[in-house]
Amino acid sequence: MTHLSILEWDRVAVGEGGFSRRQADQLLAAARSHPLGGAEGTNILIDHHRWLRSQQVVGVVAGEGCSLEILPKIDQLGDAGSSEGRAGLRHRLVQMLDVALGLEINLGRDAAMARQDETLLDILIRAFADQLTNEVRRGLPRQYLRCEEDLPTLRGRLDVTRQFTTLAVRPDRLACQFDILSPDMALLQVMKACVVFLARQARRAETVRRLAELRVALADVSDVHPHHLAWDKIAIDRSNRRWRSLLALARLFLRRDWQATHKANDLRDLAGVTLLFPMNDLFEAYVAALLRKALAPQGYEVVAQGGLRYCLNEIAPDGTLGRPLFRTKPDCMVRRDGRTVLVIDTKWKRLTAAASDPKRGVSQADVYQLMAYARLYDSARLMLLYPHHADLEGQGALARHRINVAGADERLTIASIDVAADRLATIESLKALALAEVTAAA
Repeated sequence: MTHLSILEWDRVAVGEGGFSRRQADQLLAAARSHPLGGAEGTNILIDHHRWLRSQQVVGVVAGEGCSLEILPKIDQLGDAGSSEGRAGLRHRLVQMLDVALGLEINLGRDAAMARQDETLLDILIRAFADQLTNEVRRGLPRQYLRCEEDLPTLRGRLDVTRQFTTLAVRPDRLACQFDILSPDMALLQVMKACVVFLARQARRAETVRRLAELRVALADVSDVHPHHLAWDKIAIDRSNRRWRSLLALARLFLRRDWQATHKANDLRDLAGVTLLFPMNDLFEAYVAALLRKALAPQGYEVVAQGGLRYCLNEIAPDGTLGRPLFRTKPDCMVRRDGRTVLVIDTKWKRLTAAASDPKRGVSQADVYQLMAYARLYDSARLMLLYPHHADLEGQGALARHRINVAGADERLTIASIDVAADRLATIESLKALALAEVTAAA
């Protein structure tokens, strides 16, 4: 098994010191099969014959006998060429996934696992096995199932129609209808399918053993092929809400539909797990989740991918308004009392220092987009938020600009946050950034 790790936008050799040509073709096939891959998988990997170049995605691409781990490019976490640097990046990626997807992973334990230089997939499989083991020990959820069985003595109530038709010649049998309390429900069928699948992917002996124990503990649950799992029948309520994070992990492994904009894809019979995340989307979800925690106590509501207002309306020949066009979905909207007070657009891009570029490398299209948001959502405060890196002169609000619209006072702030910082520090940074903007607008 050949396993290699690189950063996003980095490259890995095909040939000596890297993957064989056959292994490279396996990885490219996995990239083409993934919903994020695009027409030829070039949104994930690009084939340059003597090397493969990764794109702006992170996670694991797997083929027969090989796997490639793609880690986020975060300068502050050390040299990605060393095992310690890769462990730091991997741990930070696990933290971002935990926050963005609500996985509720025990980060203290997984930090130790990352120091052992396990892959991202190893960490997530172990997290699933550990969490499921804890829940199984607390007791499996159960529900009543309707059963119909021909028994020598009456149980439940008699099915009169069947008794006097099919069983008319069998006086020794009674057509019984009764309910039994069983763990054989859609939620646990998903858990068992995930256990069976991950048992073929796990590499650590301890994880393999734990998954085998879980399969025995779920023996009374039906084996359902991942293609036929009844996801739509799973309802998380007060009785089973402690299973919410496990369901999120199982969905991650079996369906690969993290974002609503990505088509849910049933499990394919591949040699390994291809588990990928667009880094721009992950950064956006990470910021939105932490911003919600930061501002909720202050009475602000944070809406991610909301708004949904259209830029244009067609005008019919008679002057009436027709169908709307070009719907918008701001990354984060901060609201209070039903009014939008701040719109934040996150960008997983590397800002340029002001000394070398007064525009800091900000895209003109991104500025136009924020100007449209100001009009559509009547927000006087706008922000472009980037990841911080060492070449910038500071972090937080780096520059503030007034939008040149007569009679208006709309402001656009260019800001950065340190994704290498721990969760609490990032929450405080986001809180300070957002409150500074909304307070100035008040």
